[in-house]
Amino acid sequence: MRSVEHLQELFLKFLQKELFDQSPIELYEPINYILQLGGKRLRPVLLLMGANLFSEDIDHALPAALAIEIFHNFSLVHDDIMDEAPLRRGKPTVHIKYGQNAGILSGDAMLILTYQYLNQLKNPEQLPSILQIFNQLAIEVCEGQQYDMNFETQELVEIAAYLKMIELKTSVLIAGGLKIGALIGGAGEKDAHELYEFGRHIGIAFQLQDDILDTFGDPEKFGKKVGGDIAQNKKTFLLLKSMEQAIGQDRIDLLAALSITADPIQKIEQVTRIYDKLKVQEQATELMEEYLRKAFLHLDRVNVGASRKILLRNLANELMMREI
Repeated sequence: MRSVEHLQELFLKFLQKELFDQSPIELYEPINYILQLGGKRLRPVLLLMGANLFSEDIDHALPAALAIEIFHNFSLVHDDIMDEAPLRRGKPTVHIKYGQNAGILSGDAMLILTYQYLNQLKNPEQLPSILQIFNQLAIEVCEGQQYDMNFETQELVEIAAYLKMIELKTSVLIAGGLKIGALIGGAGEKDAHELYEFGRHIGIAFQLQDDILDTFGDPEKFGKKVGGDIAQNKKTFLLLKSMEQAIGQDRIDLLAALSITADPIQKIEQVTRIYDKLKVQEQATELMEEYLRKAFLHLDRVNVGASRKILLRNLANELMMREI
């Protein structure tokens, strides 16, 4: 098995070779911009790891890895427009730098480019099944985004609905990439499915960890200011669990804190105090660990040697060890 660092380097070299040096520049420059903003390239690396579990020859999985990365960034471009977000990874978002029309059109082109790269499969007989997996995850990502937007105006959101939303918006792309990579590498349907379930559970655990870190994380280690979710009244597991459990004066205090608009620091402090009293951080951590445990059960069922799965297991553990 190749190391994560090696797979990242392999993918980045392929990405640089494939950047779009063509006209009209107004269409392709925003695509190159978003693709070069950085990040850990988690999704394409996981696809390559899925392929590498079953084959040493993974170069032929690179176009599919790039397809997944392009699709992921396409979703970010359009999400940033919908959210009116000014920054992405510390840099101006595409629609801020190039204009909203460019963001929409370049995003559309990225979705089409995704299919062009998937069409480069070495074994064309795999194309129908892989397209079916990709089409399903692509529509589910859109469904997750819509649920997320719906939650902004819904007073009551069930925790089960929230978990379903993060599964669709975050997990299915990780899971689907792993499954596509496994099939490209020669996996059977059962093993590919177990790998999908591993990725699905890891994705949910990762988002729960993100919810925890946004409120309780060390900003130096988390990479951004804490309390942003609270300031925006964003419906996270922590907030929904608090709304579920808070009664009497606790509920009155929570609703009063959430209504604060003039002083975000005060709002964050008051809501966090209620979270501490209700012990929702501990409950979120317990649920996160349960999803992680289920993820590893599915990984254990993948029919390859334990030594081949150790890098994937280690990467999952590293993702979940971001410090609070």
